[in-house]
Amino acid sequence: MQMLKEVVNYILSLGAPVFVPIIMLIVGLVARMKFKDAFSAALTLGIAFTGMTLVINFMTGAISPAAQALSHRTGITLTAVDGGWPGMAAISWAWPYAFLMFPLQVGINIVMLIFNWTKTLNVDMWNVWAKIFTAVMVSYISGNMIMGFIAAAIQVVLELKAGDIWGPRVQELTGIPGVTVPHHITLLATILHPVEIVLNKTPLLNKKVDSDFLKEKIGIFGENEVMGAIIGLLLGFSAGYSISGSLTLAVQSAAALVLFPMISKLFSQALSPISEGISEFMRNKFSDKEVFIGLDWPILAGRSELWVAVIITIPILLISAIVLPGNAVLPFAGIINLSFVVAALLLTNANIIHMLIMGLLTSPLFLYAATFFAPYITRLGKSVGTVSIPHGMMLSWSTFESPDFRFLAAFAAKFNIWAILALIAWMGLFYWLYKDIDRQNKKVTITNDQEVDLS
Repeated sequence: MQMLKEVVNYILSLGAPVFVPIIMLIVGLVARMKFKDAFSAALTLGIAFTGMTLVINFMTGAISPAAQALSHRTGITLTAVDGGWPGMAAISWAWPYAFLMFPLQVGINIVMLIFNWTKTLNVDMWNVWAKIFTAVMVSYISGNMIMGFIAAAIQVVLELKAGDIWGPRVQELTGIPGVTVPHHITLLATILHPVEIVLNKTPLLNKKVDSDFLKEKIGIFGENEVMGAIIGLLLGFSAGYSISGSLTLAVQSAAALVLFPMISKLFSQALSPISEGISEFMRNKFSDKEVFIGLDWPILAGRSELWVAVIITIPILLISAIVLPGNAVLPFAGIINLSFVVAALLLTNANIIHMLIMGLLTSPLFLYAATFFAPYITRLGKSVGTVSIPHGMMLSWSTFESPDFRFLAAFAAKFNIWAILALIAWMGLFYWLYKDIDRQNKKVTITNDQEVDLS
């Protein structure tokens, strides 16, 4: 057990920019790629992850202080401190049984691949913490650690099945073949899917409005750099920044929205040869079996719609925190709400209007989930001692990821009949989402094949 724990800790210490390229190098060599090609692709992937991390940190480093200043300007003091996802990850990894989640995830993934129950090979090991967090919350609420691990195992399966349907859409959005995003934040699409169906049937809202549409309709104002500058400037003024501070934020936002697509091209450059090598290997050895490589969500960060939606929904989240009765959390560290936008981006195929509506509708869900889970997060934080919690306050996370699944799983683990029925209904919604997106993917594939035949 101690050796396994040390191995897991060592892997974590490498970080995604090192560990994921090593895995991809091994995958490339197994797929019979030439060493120089596999090594070059893996190294470029590490560079892409490093570059994207730098730009994301630059973006959040510029936006977060403005958003937090806007939060301070409300003058509201609530009883729970928002620790954001970094705080949750820190206390999750400090849980004594955290290291057991690695073999659980890898084992489930291997079994599902062997029996053709999934097409996704998930190499995103850092986000194992999300399964740990689920296990801890379910364990604390139900009083049963075994049920916590069962809930985490179910989450692993759901992520892999979600990865299967997101693969074609990730390629459509990024141009990168053979990859997917089996991330837990995409599970929110389960309850957003009915909303998307309604929006697609609603007059005036049933048109696709993405960055290309905006460029066509509003010209220069639809360009990434101009959108970024305008949004950054407005956020700066709203946060009480001076003219110079607001202009600086405008340029920083513009720079980030221009740099994201540039870094995304490195992902394509790195992953395309590996994807081709894997496809060739699967054709020769396993009768053309399809496999998606599961990576973290930043491979989608090149889509400007994602960042536009995140920034515009900041005041929506703050207003919700102020007016919602019973809410105990004022958004601060988690105010950059990635918890809805990745699922919304994939589900709507980058329809910015639909994404904004989903951000509006889900804000109360995140805040009430953060309020509900605050006592349990506080208990975990105090038990592991990795974060400082002010006296008389609680610790939480304003944009609590996968709130629907985690809440239902926790109470179903207590054998609450209503929670069990609700979780079954949620699984039914996930099945509906899976079948609908799978149908859409097949329709796109047939259309593309017909276009190729005509050409």
